Amino acid sequence: MSAVRTTCPYCGVGCGLVAERDDKGTLRLRGDPDHPASFGRLCVKGAALGETLGLSGRLLYPQVNGQRQTWSQALDYAAGQMKAIIEQYGPRAVAFYASGQLLTEDYYVANKLMKGFIGSANIDTNSRLCMSSAVVGYKRAFGADAVPGCYQDLEQTDLLLVTGSNAAWAHPVLWQRVLEAKRRRPQMKIVVIDPRRTATCDGADLHLALRPGSDGALFNGLLREVVRRKPLAAVRFAGQEQALAAAEPWHLAACADFCQLPQAQLRQLIDWLCAADSMITLWTMGINQSTSGSDKSNAIINLHLASGHYGRPGCGPFSLTGQPNAMGGREVGGLASQLACHMDFVPEDIARLRRFWGSERIAQTPGLNAVALFDAIARGEVKAVWIMGTNPAVSLPDSLRVNQALACCPLVIVSEVAAQTDTSRYAHVRFPALAWGEKNGTVTNSERRISRQRPFLPAPGEARADWWIVAQIARRLGYGDAFAWQHPQQIFCEHAALSGFENQGQRAFDISALAGLSQQQYDQLKPVQWPVTAQHPQGTDRLLIEREGWRKDGRAALVAVEPQLPRAVVGRHYPLLLNTGRLRDQWHTMTRTGAVPRLMAHTPQPQLAIAPADARRYGLRQGGLARVVSPQGWIAVRVRVSDEQLAGSLFLPMHWTDSFAGQGRVNALVSAACCPHSGQPESKQTAVRVEPWRPRWQGELLCREAPTFDSQIQWWRRPVEGCDHYHLAGEGDPEGWIRAQCQQRGWLIQHAAGPGFVHLLAWQGERLMLAFYSAERLPEVDIPWVASAFCGDASQCHALLAGQAPQGEGGEGRLICSCFGVGERAIAAAIAGGCVTTEALGQRLRCGTNCGSCLPELRHCLKSAG
Repeated sequence: MSAVRTTCPYCGVGCGLVAERDDKGTLRLRGDPDHPASFGRLCVKGAALGETLGLSGRLLYPQVNGQRQTWSQALDYAAGQMKAIIEQYGPRAVAFYASGQLLTEDYYVANKLMKGFIGSANIDTNSRLCMSSAVVGYKRAFGADAVPGCYQDLEQTDLLLVTGSNAAWAHPVLWQRVLEAKRRRPQMKIVVIDPRRTATCDGADLHLALRPGSDGALFNGLLREVVRRKPLAAVRFAGQEQALAAAEPWHLAACADFCQLPQAQLRQLIDWLCAADSMITLWTMGINQSTSGSDKSNAIINLHLASGHYGRPGCGPFSLTGQPNAMGGREVGGLASQLACHMDFVPEDIARLRRFWGSERIAQTPGLNAVALFDAIARGEVKAVWIMGTNPAVSLPDSLRVNQALACCPLVIVSEVAAQTDTSRYAHVRFPALAWGEKNGTVTNSERRISRQRPFLPAPGEARADWWIVAQIARRLGYGDAFAWQHPQQIFCEHAALSGFENQGQRAFDISALAGLSQQQYDQLKPVQWPVTAQHPQGTDRLLIEREGWRKDGRAALVAVEPQLPRAVVGRHYPLLLNTGRLRDQWHTMTRTGAVPRLMAHTPQPQLAIAPADARRYGLRQGGLARVVSPQGWIAVRVRVSDEQLAGSLFLPMHWTDSFAGQGRVNALVSAACCPHSGQPESKQTAVRVEPWRPRWQGELLCREAPTFDSQIQWWRRPVEGCDHYHLAGEGDPEGWIRAQCQQRGWLIQHAAGPGFVHLLAWQGERLMLAFYSAERLPEVDIPWVASAFCGDASQCHALLAGQAPQGEGGEGRLICSCFGVGERAIAAAIAGGCVTTEALGQRLRCGTNCGSCLPELRHCLKSAG
């Protein structure tokens, strides 16, 4: 196989990869040194993509009501059911829920079918959960959903504000570009605005640990001070007087008091801001996932417009997308609040789409956004939902209600890669979709750069492209002529042609110069930033240089912002604010990353980060267990006492699902309160209480076959080489439970037991099948060494029964560097041997030399050793 250039399927950075086979036929993935988003760098998740390409756990054949069917049977059934529902209840009784994991071509076809031919706008996407507030902010300010800057700006700016983003973990390759720029230009200032002290703060000149949810007041205060020092000469922007009047009460003292920040820190930031010739603000979910997320986005944009920090190199408001194709979905109209190609629900745009698509059934009004959609399913108003490449049973807020809605929905269709997800258990129809490495199409990253995802693997089983599946349904609904494509190039060219159709520069998104690509040109398409027009055939790196935006009055707009605190209110019953977010080595609901042992090693189970003072107040201890309770539900987690947390606030990761934990879905806690303008839920602030949980016993279990659990046992699963590893905690009798698991399978048992502990091994012939260790507190077990017995030599029975390696054979300890598998024991030994800097550790062990995500932990190791 010749080298195939493709694009990473994880975050919105859009890193390039090269897939090729070596002389032995082994597939190898590496960073693409020529890709302008990443220049050969990969984060640990991207570097581990080759470990996610197996077919274990794949959905390979269509199913209807749990039974395998042919494609014709499954498609006929799904289309027949949808058609009957539409005829009886109307087009608004059906809905699509899509994903930033889809390719632009997939998205385009789904949007065209729903909005153009079914005649309803009930198609939304999980991008609603991460980017829709930024979309509203851009549209109100510039008249278009257009991120104005490019990644090069991050390397050229004088002042970088990072707010609501742990970019070091969520966008690590881009963050390494920032830190490299800082090394080259030490005068560059980096300010991190975040209630938590995150890995991103490690590279900052200033960290503002503001009150959770108070960002709007902070940016209003900055706007007021900038305009006072550099007053605007005239009314240049629409809404300028109202926006400045709204900012006027936010003088330094008021802002510091509301945000709970020292005035000295604010003065320092204001001095830097006023002295900077260029400034960028990076933001993502910490801003967007708020009941006032749209206003916070506009508060950021207001500051840039008023200070003149836009439309120039090193300047601009810059939202980072969370998924590889969140922006591509926005381009084709994948949000329920948009029509295709950045058109809106106004008569002229509806008529334009009618002419282009040749359909009289164009949706006339916006559809239901994600949260409202599943509420409508729960009420019985939406009777059919088609979920494509996402897992809303886990990712949506108030997930118990979402699960209940899916359970009672008359028709649930799921297009998926994985055979089992939390969502697919409710599916009446399951369509096997192509996975990354098999797909063929385009994605758009955070800087508007369109890149190709090219296939380098054959389609397994009967898996098919998402666009093909949707087109087949469209044909069965009677719209075959409009969905007759044979190749994704044809879809892309239609999409590109629509972007320029009757445009004349009125819409920001325009890639009409690509509408005439041949299949060969499409296959060879290099990364390019839109707009791509006859005037700019090589793309456009920066917007707002020649114009103020795309509003009808020709001006950019300031938006008056009245800062609001989170909807969640702490009180006697729920005295703490819970924040949720990503971990370094995980992705969304772990359908892909959860199958890779080394990605699960860094944080093998969800941990509750809590400030030391709060831990003392609520009786929690490091490594202990706790229940976190909200009005929506509860989960069980392990405790991590951390001075990174503000007192009064907690942090939990968002990734765990019912496939990886018995009671670990964090969105079971989160309420469905949303921003009224964007419909984006407030996932960053939920009022909760926390209480210690002291189970009768805790345990470690390694086994080849999944056990069955009763309600008295909580569990957290992760794969290791050769078996699965479970952390356990429960009431009742652990020995009786584990013996019953073994006896059901006919395994031979060895055990050792005493007061408060049980150790047990189970064998099938000479093959180790299970190793179990329980005690009143979590027992000390050398998990990597015990796991190695499932892959090779299991002859040291006495040591295995004890759970401890013979002297000199122990494992690496807790994993620190996932890229190169470096654990804390090797790092401690290297430090003891004279490595006193991260550079020295990197030279000896390679840790910290790839994506850099582990560098903050390496510095912590050095500090602790010193």
